[in-house]
Formats: sequence, structure tokens, C-alpha cells
Amino acid sequence: MSWLLLILSLPTGNATARMRCWRALKTSGAAVLRDGVYLLPDQGSSAATLATVAEDLLANGGTARVLPTEDTQGDFAQQFDRGAEYSSLLAEVAQTQAALQGATVQDAVRQARRMRKAFEQLAAIDFFPGEAQRQTLAAVDALDDAIRWLQSPDEPQATVARVTPLRREDYLARTWATRKRPWVDRLASAWLIRRFIDPQARFVWIQSAADCPAHALGFDFDGAAFTHVGSRVTFETLLASFALETPAMLRLGLLVHGLDAGGVLSPESVGVERVLAGMRDAIADDDQLLQVAAGVFEGLLTTFEKDARS
Repeated sequence: MSWLLLILSLPTGNATARMRCWRALKTSGAAVLRDGVYLLPDQGSSAATLATVAEDLLANGGTARVLPTEDTQGDFAQQFDRGAEYSSLLAEVAQTQAALQGATVQDAVRQARRMRKAFEQLAAIDFFPGEAQRQTLAAVDALDDAIRWLQSPDEPQATVARVTPLRREDYLARTWATRKRPWVDRLASAWLIRRFIDPQARFVWIQSAADCPAHALGFDFDGAAFTHVGSRVTFETLLASFALETPAMLRLGLLVHGLDAGGVLSPESVGVERVLAGMRDAIADDDQLLQVAAGVFEGLLTTFEKDARS
């Protein structure tokens, strides 16, 4: 694809012009390649934005030139990774969601509007949108849904992929089934089920959805009782279904989502992925694998709860 470079030097005697230039480039989402060299994909209003900045600099004693260029190394797009910004916004949304019961509706609405605006501003400069954007939009939409329910709890909510609240006491001493050789979402979901939903849960590891026993509760496969809903992975669906969305659990859900479906990756993701991958390679028995992996999720939860209190 085509790209645009803005090569500039700022006017030394005009602080207002320098600040105006900096704000315009920040708002545009331009990447900084080095001092005085900015980059934007040649799409939408990018050319007009850079031309306006250049004209302003030239009129106020600076220098500026806009040049078309090509990405011969194929790495320009990496300069526009918005993952860290989406991660920060997701953390704010999760914190607000977890605090809804103790907040006034007015405060909750104000926070939700602020986060919606922040998302829209971020999405406007996300030139290569992917799972991180979809994941964050779903979280902002879910927060709006929760606030609408607080405002009118008896009104039906017409949303796609709504998760139905369930009672844990209706899901005790059950058989749960999922695909064998579990990876992050299935391992985390199985740990969550046994730890917080059904302490006597018995797990059956099946080859395919067709092998699920009739009496078993399936999870993390098409047609299962608990699986991906909207943008939620199975672990997040279970959190929402059983009212387990504490700040620490939501943070753990963010980690599971990133490793399972892509999108925002938390700082711990790479290390957790390597540890779980090693366990999976070393342990052939799925029950034993779950038992060992449970310690990883338990440790993460303890750390996240400690962070939430500090």
C-alpha cells in the first residue's frame, strides 16, 4: 500500500505553532519514525491532514514537506499497533463494569459516555482494525447494556449475543464435556468451573461435538451449553453467566481472550502461553494437564486480586 511521510522542522520562536502541529499529528494517529519524520497510510483524509500541518508550519517559520513513499520492508503497519491503547481502555471498562452496583446511574452513564468517546477516537486512528478493536467495542457495548438494565431492569433488552444469568446451585455435581487436548480457553474454563461453579465437576474429554454424552454439559465447541457468545470466549461467557466478573476475573478473562482469539494481549500473555504450551507438550493425560494448569490460573488470580486491592 502507499504511505505518506511528513518531514519537518518546528519553528523555534513560535510555541503556539509547535503545539498546534503536535496536537494535529497526535490526533491524526501519525507514527513517529524519527525526530521530525512522521508517517501515515495514504488513505482517507491523511493527505489533507498532513498538507494542512505543512502549510501551518511553513506560514510560521518552520519547514515541512510531504512525500509519498512505499513500504519496501513491509514493517510500516507495525508502527500503528493500537493494542496497548485498547488494553488500557479495556481495563477502564472492566473496572467500571465491576463497580456498577456501587455507583449511581448518573456516574455510570457519564463514565460509559467517556469510554465510548475514547473508543471512537481510538478507532478513528486504528488504520488496521482487527480483533483488538472488536473486543473493545464489545466490552463498551456490554457496559452500555448493563447500564441500560440498571436504568430499566424490567424492560426487555434487544441485543445480539446476550448472556443469560444463571444460578450456580443449578449446576452442581454435573458432568462437563469439552474437546480433548485442551488449550487456554478450555483449560481456564475447566478450572473456573471446578473452582467457582461446580466443585464436584467431572470432566469428559471428547474427540468431537458429536461425542458429547447426552447428560453432559458441553463447553467450548459449537452447540455447547457454554461457548463463545458474541466477542466473548468461553471463559468470559462463564464469567458473565455466573456473575463472576470481578476486576481480577475480568483481567484474567482478557488474558484468556487474547491467547485464544487474538486481540489485546496482556503483559503476562507471552509467559503464560509458554508455560501452558510446555505443560501440554509434557503431559499426555488431560485430567493431569488440567490439575497442573489449574495452579497457573490460581496463581494469576491471586496476583490480580492483590493488584486490585492495592
